[in-house]
Amino acid sequence: LRVTDKHEDVQAVNYSVPTGNFGDILAGYYSKRMGLPIGKLIVATNENDILHRFFTKGEYHRYDIAETISPSMDICVSSNFERYLYHLAGDDPTTLASWMGAFESTGKITLTGKKLEEARKDFLSARADTAMTLQIIKEYNDKHQYMLCPHSAVGVSAIHQLGEVNSATVCLATAHEAKFPDACKRAVDPLPTPPTQLSQLFSMKTRSSRCPNDLKVVQSFMESRIEQRVASDKALGDVNAKYKKMIFGAAFAVIISMLVTQLTKKR
Repeated sequence: LRVTDKHEDVQAVNYSVPTGNFGDILAGYYSKRMGLPIGKLIVATNENDILHRFFTKGEYHRYDIAETISPSMDICVSSNFERYLYHLAGDDPTTLASWMGAFESTGKITLTGKKLEEARKDFLSARADTAMTLQIIKEYNDKHQYMLCPHSAVGVSAIHQLGEVNSATVCLATAHEAKFPDACKRAVDPLPTPPTQLSQLFSMKTRSSRCPNDLKVVQSFMESRIEQRVASDKALGDVNAKYKKMIFGAAFAVIISMLVTQLTKKR
């Protein structure tokens, strides 16, 4: 790890991970179990804080989704969290099934005592609402001339809240801030000039198709589009093959012509 190379006193690295679905941070948990020198895994959530509530109070309780400026984290139930609960249950599928059965019927899993203490050995958590997220975006732009996207800013806010701003902590960034101009402009105005490749997307034509909320219709639509794409790729492949033959033929003709010219000169 470059962090431990640069800082010889750092033996383990903490990671702050903006998360809603508990995917990337679960990968970090597995990496730690496999031997990667990881200290704390910091669960950073926005207002949709079911994970934060679990690691702070042991309450995995489902609430309605709140719309935020970090939409990729607007999740009320983290689909990957069940995988972690399996290990927290001692790799016991019966216990996990009991927990998940209760969650399906009541929308709640509540753990206390040793199980919660065990979870906290690996994970810290913090919650950053919209105001806190915008404040971090503004602060880092003003002080460090670095623009954070709203998701990345949640992770940075978490380490400030937890007092983990140090050489042993890494915040995972999630996206380029230019993808979220409306949100970022609430903190920094005017915004930095976006990369050309990205700014071009805003003026390009948007293609969309509407389908009714019907599984069979959507499946049929997808199959039709796949067939169209395969046929289009095949047609393009045939055209490319035709041009390749033409180019090869032209190159072959040039080579023959050069050989004939050289032989004529020798005679």
